[in-house]
Amino acid sequence: MIIDGVEMRGVTLDDAAGLADVVARNRAYMKPYEPWRPEEFYTEAGQRERIEGLLAERDAGRARPYVLVAGGVPVGSINLGSIVLGPLRSGGVGYWIDRDRHGKGLATAAVEEVCRIARDEVGLHRVEAGTLVDNVASQRVLAKTGFTEFGLAPRYLHINGAWRDHRLFQRLLHDDPPPAP
Repeated sequence: MIIDGVEMRGVTLDDAAGLADVVARNRAYMKPYEPWRPEEFYTEAGQRERIEGLLAERDAGRARPYVLVAGGVPVGSINLGSIVLGPLRSGGVGYWIDRDRHGKGLATAAVEEVCRIARDEVGLHRVEAGTLVDNVASQRVLAKTGFTEFGLAPRYLHINGAWRDHRLFQRLLHDDPPPAP
């Protein structure tokens, strides 16, 4: 997927330095939406460790981690995780975009592409996402990409120093039965 000069591709260990730069630059902006992070998270070594974990999840079939890159520099990330096959065939999507690139359709295009991958390549039936109750921008992205709200999860995640309520969304990708084992 390429939109407005931004490419979505699988994350690699070579992305660690660029991701460290962009997460450090967006640290204050993302604080209201993120769990507490140790100082190491904002370093190349911390991002390398995070990527190694994501790649291990990918290799185990539980995740598809991606990075959004413009001019060779990461500007965001999107992950399809918590992949469960069998009769559930579900996964969860999480994403963020560099604040300097908000409002350009990048998150919407990336979520749409991850849903295509979830359906066509992974064979999932549904994709789930959760947002803080007041994260209207992310809720707009989900609405534009066909997600519907299906519930409220009280004190769902520990974000910015407290347990926060989240709105839960899902997108049903198809109604075909799971493939035969």
